[in-house]
Amino acid sequence: MKEYKTITEISGPLVFAEVDEPVGYDEIVEIETPDGETKRGQVLETSDGLVSIQVFEGTDGIDRNASVRFIGETLKMPVTEDLLGRVLDGSGRPIDDGPDIVPEERQDIVGEAINPFSREYPEEFIQTGVSAIDGMNTLVRGQKLPIFSSAGLPHNDLALQIARQATVPEEAEDEGDDDDSEFAVIFGAMGITQEEANEFMDDFERTGALERSVVFMNLADDPAVERTVTPRLALTTAEYLAFEKDYHVLVILTDMTNYCEALREIGAAREEVPGRRGYPGYMYTDLAQIYERAGRIKGEEGSITQIPILTMPSNDITHPIPDLTGYITEGQIIVDPDLNSQGVTPPVNVLPSLSRLMDDGIGEGLTREDHGDVSDQLYAAYAEGEDKRDLVNIVGREALSDLDNKYLDFADRFEDEFIEQGFKQNRDIDGTLDIGWDLLSMLPKDVLSRIDEDLIDEHYDEDAEAEEVTAD
Repeated sequence: MKEYKTITEISGPLVFAEVDEPVGYDEIVEIETPDGETKRGQVLETSDGLVSIQVFEGTDGIDRNASVRFIGETLKMPVTEDLLGRVLDGSGRPIDDGPDIVPEERQDIVGEAINPFSREYPEEFIQTGVSAIDGMNTLVRGQKLPIFSSAGLPHNDLALQIARQATVPEEAEDEGDDDDSEFAVIFGAMGITQEEANEFMDDFERTGALERSVVFMNLADDPAVERTVTPRLALTTAEYLAFEKDYHVLVILTDMTNYCEALREIGAAREEVPGRRGYPGYMYTDLAQIYERAGRIKGEEGSITQIPILTMPSNDITHPIPDLTGYITEGQIIVDPDLNSQGVTPPVNVLPSLSRLMDDGIGEGLTREDHGDVSDQLYAAYAEGEDKRDLVNIVGREALSDLDNKYLDFADRFEDEFIEQGFKQNRDIDGTLDIGWDLLSMLPKDVLSRIDEDLIDEHYDEDAEAEEVTAD
């Protein structure tokens, strides 16, 4: 292995060195500082006689006297089933004082694209235990469904709740209590504070969720370059567990905004021509390389489902990060500041939220026969109630008809009883749909135009409507 002492320039997280032989793109580099510390890096760009290297641990301590060694291979993740229950840093090294990882194999972190022809269409329901998601924006096995939030909102609490509660009901019925061994969570945290990291770990350990999880932690004071590697390490681990060990893997990545900021920082250090709002022009491609690693493969038992979480700068959904994420993924869950200020937990606004694959993962044999109709009617009634709230501000409640007042009451109860459940309550899909019927029974039968009449006869509670009339 040839060693060079030819560093010509250091710029932010980048080191430039002269070489006298070809060097591969993405090749791993070891840089030894004059005081004996070894840092790892990766070749970003290579041209005749000059390479640029991004250093994972930051460039502190590196000067022109540092030596550079090219390893001759790309970054690989050591994978094994024993990773479950372990906590790693953003570069994939254990930080939980556990034993060294003895890998069954080492896999390239870039991963191989799933051939579209080989993809199995996502159709099986994943129960998160959160009514706003299960009932209204159902998550399907193999889907990528992001959470759009804003700074200061409890999206991390929602992520932890999903990580704790998520199950595949179909498997649970088939295999009894063995389901826990078949469902795994990969949690990739990028650019989070030490306080947030402590909260995550306390929750994982207290609830026992860590036993079926692999946690990757990149903290805010860790190098930005490491942040670009963390989601790829997490997804490589997920692919191994899903497609070689037949696990159903849920990958939660937080916070993709920090990831994109790291891309921008590295792009600026490389003096690239910036795109929208200073982000690199290739950010769409880069995000797609991460999000498209979700899915199912024909003939394989396992699956990878992704929930990326991002904080929208200034709560702006047209910002490049949520904008590009929305193009690539299959819907979005919106965490709403207004609901949060009202004390609703989790503060999910179902109206702008969407799960594009929901229709294929619900219904008889998957969730319940009435799921689709109930969801459609809840959407319609809640939207009507929201419109009436705007009207009340103009004309007052007395000017509204009895039906309009019922819609107003419905919207209030929908938020207080259906959306509101706290971060500890785990509702199964039957419980969620039963609450939906309780609320819909406030309204007259003749306005439930989106529900099949047979289902209304079976589930509609005549007493609830009678009570509403009496109360009026």
